[in-house]
Amino acid sequence: MPAPSLTRRAILAQAWPIMLGQATVPLVGIVDTAVIGRTGDATALAAVALGTTIVNFLFWAFGFLRMGMTGLTAQASGAGDGAEMAALLRRGLILGGAVGAALFVLQLAIVPAALALMAGGGSLDQATRAYVTARLFGAPAALAFYAANGWLLGLGRTRAALGIQLILNLANVALTTWFVWALGWGVRGVGLATAAADWIAVVAALGVTRSGWRGEAARLFDRAALARLFAVNRDLMIRTLALLALFAWFTNAGARLGAETLAAQQVLMQFVAVSAFVLDGFCFTAEARVGAAIGARDRAGMLRAVRLVGEFCLGTAAAFALTIAIGGEAFVALLTTSTQVRAVAAGLLPLVAIVPLIGTPAWLLDGVFIGATAGRALRNAALLSTAAYVATDLALRPLGASGVWLALLLGYAWRALALGLYWRGLLRRLSPSP
Repeated sequence: MPAPSLTRRAILAQAWPIMLGQATVPLVGIVDTAVIGRTGDATALAAVALGTTIVNFLFWAFGFLRMGMTGLTAQASGAGDGAEMAALLRRGLILGGAVGAALFVLQLAIVPAALALMAGGGSLDQATRAYVTARLFGAPAALAFYAANGWLLGLGRTRAALGIQLILNLANVALTTWFVWALGWGVRGVGLATAAADWIAVVAALGVTRSGWRGEAARLFDRAALARLFAVNRDLMIRTLALLALFAWFTNAGARLGAETLAAQQVLMQFVAVSAFVLDGFCFTAEARVGAAIGARDRAGMLRAVRLVGEFCLGTAAAFALTIAIGGEAFVALLTTSTQVRAVAAGLLPLVAIVPLIGTPAWLLDGVFIGATAGRALRNAALLSTAAYVATDLALRPLGASGVWLALLLGYAWRALALGLYWRGLLRRLSPSP
């Protein structure tokens, strides 16, 4: 039976805790950038940029632990299957912890290989290695946290998700400031602070989700459910790897132009991060609403959820674009004392201001298809758009740093267009509402 008509107030009530929690995620990156950036050491700032790219690639390669968990949990909730909801949480926590432990053990092979692929070298490589190895101490906790967070979002428990997100990010900010400014641990201190915050957050998440641990042991190893979990996760993993490859290429494109350009790119990416993470509050709401609608086979409910969330996304994106255009230079000055980095960043701000508007359709459609657990569509769209982005970047290289950012803007457009090709197929999965 279809749920009652969805309202804008209900969307906002579900989205605002996620938005607040997500707003603190880029705060961590901003603090990391400011703590290192205000030392005036462009190499250290560039090392944080490269190291963050490597760690994000390693961790978000397993981002299905969050995304797949949200969609599958929402669908189980919509279908009223409490036993499967509990089993999903336990599967996710076990899988996340095991994968994180494997990353930690394999770092001696992973880190040198990752550095070899990046346009770094010399002291930049040395600083980047210190950051990455420190971050990997938190890998098991970080990936188990993905699963717990995705489970809470799938159930629409956004205030609980907000609580543990705040614990994670505030701990990170406090520890980074202490380790770098008080203890003088430099780039390695930034990585250790984040790893310690990951462990603090996963302990909090285990406490918040304890009600979901109960359930039959046999259901945990249900073959059909496990087959579906791995099928969805396989496609989401390929999708995430393709998008991570896109951003790794983007970071490497900046590194190719020199430490100052890469450092400016790291500063400017904070604008993109804040916009994307706050807008994710609405996109995560779309995941939960679309997943629940598909579980209940409510076509009209899904369409209404997409429309209302889209309205909020576009309005928020426009506000971010205006804010970046007006206040961007002042914010850059807060993050770095390097006059060269400030000059490069100022020239790129007009392009950066457009990112929220161009990126919104891609981010929203991601949420819709993740909620529908449409892994094949997400996988294919990511592969197509990443290939198109790389071709675009190669074509725009004569434009220097401006070409790097123009290619990123078009990369978002390619992704939205590719996902749009699968929209009709998604609608065919649902019968019309009575």
